[in-house]
Amino acid sequence: MKKNILRILGIFVLGTFGGIFADQILWPYFIERPLFYQYRLEQSPVYVTERKEITVEENVALQGAIERSEKIVVGVRAEKKSGEVLEGSGFIITSDGLIVTLNNLLPYNSEFNFFVDGKSVAYQVLKRDPENNLVLVKLEKNNLPTLAFADFGKTKLGERVFLVGAIFQKEGVKKVVNEGIIKDFEEDFIETSIIDKIDLKGSPLFNISGEILGINTVNSAGEVVAIPVSKIKQFINI
Repeated sequence: MKKNILRILGIFVLGTFGGIFADQILWPYFIERPLFYQYRLEQSPVYVTERKEITVEENVALQGAIERSEKIVVGVRAEKKSGEVLEGSGFIITSDGLIVTLNNLLPYNSEFNFFVDGKSVAYQVLKRDPENNLVLVKLEKNNLPTLAFADFGKTKLGERVFLVGAIFQKEGVKKVVNEGIIKDFEEDFIETSIIDKIDLKGSPLFNISGEILGINTVNSAGEVVAIPVSKIKQFINI
């Protein structure tokens, strides 16, 4: 009886070691031989974890960029003599108070208000470019936050972008965010997938790094189309 048990245990042990030997040594050796190479099992690359990590990193980067970007956004409000009110955004380009917004947000012979951190700030309109729909304004305020301009030459189709705009509510000026991708772009425009359901004209468009790509307009279909940063830089001579 004991001999049978020992024999069974011996067979089990030998089988176990034989399986390990075949799997770890014998099979890898033969599978690399020319005769067996065609049966070699290729390990397919797995991207799920990598893609998940990239998505998480992009989302974290986006959150950080939004936190920095909202600080440069200025609320813009104009009231025409007819009583019509125009509302939108602009953004700070220098720490001593230079801002850019859309020319059609500041009609001639209107009363203007610019809001930084929810407070109205004195101003002076310095320069207009009606053809490119840009206007340069100097706010009477210093030590303001700024962000870098993006390199327009590195802009890519499908690139992830976001905007931060100022909207006016009863309780004051509020910042809102929207995001999308670049659908098309040329020297004179950047077309995005962002749809504007509220008035975000004049808001800056950013890349995922928080660099300024352009200033936003909204077409008749509600699609956000930006004036590129190259036009803005040319306008302000930098």
